[in-house]
Amino acid sequence: MLEKYRSICVLGLGYIGLPTASLLGTKGYSVIGVDVSEHVVDTINKGNAHISEPDLDILLKSAVQSGNLRASLTPEEADIFIIAVPTPFKAGHEPDLQYVQQATQSIVPFVRRGNLVILESTSPVGTTLDVVAEGLKATNLKIGEEVFVAHCPERVLPGRILTELVENDRIVGGINDASTDMACDFYSEFVRGEVLRTDASTAEMTKLVENTFRDVNIAFANELSLICDSLSVNVWDVISLANRHPRVNILQPGPGVGGHCIAVDPWFIVARCPEAARLTRTAREINDAKPDWVVERVVSKARKFREPVIACLGISFKADVGDMRESPALYIARTLRDRKIGQVIVCEPNAPAVNGFETAPLPEAIAQADIVVVLVDHRAFRKLRASDLKEKVVIDTRGCLR
Repeated sequence: MLEKYRSICVLGLGYIGLPTASLLGTKGYSVIGVDVSEHVVDTINKGNAHISEPDLDILLKSAVQSGNLRASLTPEEADIFIIAVPTPFKAGHEPDLQYVQQATQSIVPFVRRGNLVILESTSPVGTTLDVVAEGLKATNLKIGEEVFVAHCPERVLPGRILTELVENDRIVGGINDASTDMACDFYSEFVRGEVLRTDASTAEMTKLVENTFRDVNIAFANELSLICDSLSVNVWDVISLANRHPRVNILQPGPGVGGHCIAVDPWFIVARCPEAARLTRTAREINDAKPDWVVERVVSKARKFREPVIACLGISFKADVGDMRESPALYIARTLRDRKIGQVIVCEPNAPAVNGFETAPLPEAIAQADIVVVLVDHRAFRKLRASDLKEKVVIDTRGCLR
């Protein structure tokens, strides 16, 4: 470890901040994790994780028991400050940067000469310079000369966060060369992937482009599913056959797009360049509209029953995780329930108890259902066969029952 980097303050102990703080604690750094939730702070200080991620509980407990990690409601002095707070959007899909602003303001009293401040939160282009660096001017230190600022966006997949924090390449962009140098030195200490140098704005844009690329390609698959449905053509067969072309790789359609990144980040590009980002906006609108299309499919089938029982298989945002952030499946289940289309039963193997829903194991949910809606391609659902669902009305948004 570099001697000058001994203490780290991580602001935001969610899906990125907590794994990062736990990892750094086990690497020998002295880490103070900060969160606005007293429940989160108390839970972590007991050595328990408040979020679900493979092996995180073991890593966290090790870091806490070693004395290298503790949680607090307020920041403290450190060599490095890592901001990993949420960056949602407001009405009209405008970026909401209040948490970044608040985190920056909260560390101003504790920043000292020679400190490095890193924004890891996915952010609109300009946030590192215009929000973080600008906010740190209140320290009365020279930003970029006495206090160094950089952006290093997270690039991890839920379910593989701890592995990818270390193995994936990292993009590091400072507000100047000195900031980039310091941040690259830091990440090179624990990242086995390549640490790639750039400037802050390019790093911000690169992360947004990564998720927007995926969103646009998913939108094509989702639009294709609508077209094929209107033509009574099996979209799964079409995609499978088209992908046999050596230069075609169409993604799989679904009930929409979820998760904090892909469902949110493209709007940051649209907000900055509304006239130029036409394809990005259209892709977002296609994917945002898909859940309501699925709801209407269920409604049309439900009319055949007096009081239908509807089994929603999966409500997380992706397969084999319990993360429900921006989940289109959860939106669909809630909408069916709130519109009183029928009795809604949820089967979610990764979160057996779900607030506001009647839940059941898979065999029981299928046995009770008149309509089975496959919303997430969890491993357990991929084992289903058409014979398991005979005499049921099936709406398969994931192609599990081809």
